Amino acid sequence: MKNFKSFTLLLITVGFFLAGSGHVLGIQKGRNNRDGYSLVWSDEFNQAGKPDTINWNYERGFVRNEELQWYQTENTTCKNGLLVIEARKEKKPNPLYQEGSNDWRKKRQNIEYTSSCISTKGKRTWQYGRFELKARIDISPGMWPAWWTLGVEKGWPANGEIDIMEYYRGKLLANIACLGTNKKPEWFSNTFKVDSLGGNAWTKKFHVWRMDWTEEYIALFCDDQLLNQVTLDQVANKNGSNFNPFKQPHYMLMDLAMGGLNGGDPSQTQFPSRMEVDYVRVYQKK
Repeated sequence: MKNFKSFTLLLITVGFFLAGSGHVLGIQKGRNNRDGYSLVWSDEFNQAGKPDTINWNYERGFVRNEELQWYQTENTTCKNGLLVIEARKEKKPNPLYQEGSNDWRKKRQNIEYTSSCISTKGKRTWQYGRFELKARIDISPGMWPAWWTLGVEKGWPANGEIDIMEYYRGKLLANIACLGTNKKPEWFSNTFKVDSLGGNAWTKKFHVWRMDWTEEYIALFCDDQLLNQVTLDQVANKNGSNFNPFKQPHYMLMDLAMGGLNGGDPSQTQFPSRMEVDYVRVYQKK
């Protein structure tokens, strides 16, 4: 485990000896209680087996963006203090297959790849706060890992999307989307070439992605480097409704996708591919 994790475990151990579990949360809050934020929710993934169903749902099947993977529960597990989402190359019959169909979900006779997407939809939502994820991602060809949020009201993109962590085709992305003109998504995006961050050596390490979301702005960071920032008045829907999708609760999603509209070709990638998550935390101001 990385030094940060070891330090965290030491603090937790000391907390239990000093005053029991109630003070452990105080220690954890104190470590990141900068700018007036306090911890309100986290998942440290310290249990063995599946993620806690109090927090997480699973997506199933072919879901979006004409991606190659079939989402299933089997590809997600918690092990050695990490959440592991694993992309696999495995062939099985597509239960949705319909001969002659033009629907991308149904015209594939076989499933060629599997992975997982977990979300807090229907279980946990937040409006404003500081969101942090410590993770290690695979940048092999075709891989498309992401940690993102969607609003609870309206259909996409009118519900609002925030891509706090996203990678594909050699680029790290920080995106915010609302409903633009002509009923199309309006994107506020910045991209960074992974080569400029350190290339393969960078991907061997865990990194901390962060979103600061307030009533005034959304700011996205990686390892405290600002990647993108917009004011909330910029990202109101442009359909005359005056609805701002970022002034409502959002739920979060984590997935390891591949291929599709943006991910690229994974045929030369060695599988399994993994996205490993140390923790996800949400802080808010009282």
